[in-house]
Amino acid sequence: MAENKRYITQVQENGNVMISEDVIATIVAHAAQEVDGVDGLHTRKSWGGKNMRITIAEDNCLTIECNLIVKYGYCVIDVAKNAQTAVTSAVASMTGVHVNLVNMNVCRIARQ
Repeated sequence: MAENKRYITQVQENGNVMISEDVIATIVAHAAQEVDGVDGLHTRKSWGGKNMRITIAEDNCLTIECNLIVKYGYCVIDVAKNAQTAVTSAVASMTGVHVNLVNMNVCRIARQ
């Protein structure tokens, strides 16, 4: 992500656990790409060459925005909804962090 990385801090009994936004980005990318009909993630110049934007709120809740490439022949809405569900579930289960919002921007259709 950016040079000044943000972390989610979770206070535990024996100390703190800090989760980098890079870890969140990796989980998001893997979860989205596992969805049937997703060809990959699209990079945006306006985001500094990134394929997603992650916002960590003060209460450690997340807002995630991804740029999807959908395979030709698949229903765009269904693929985007399934990707939203997969990302929300993966991030929540792997980090224990609440995901407020997942926006999927379908940027391209990929022909096989």
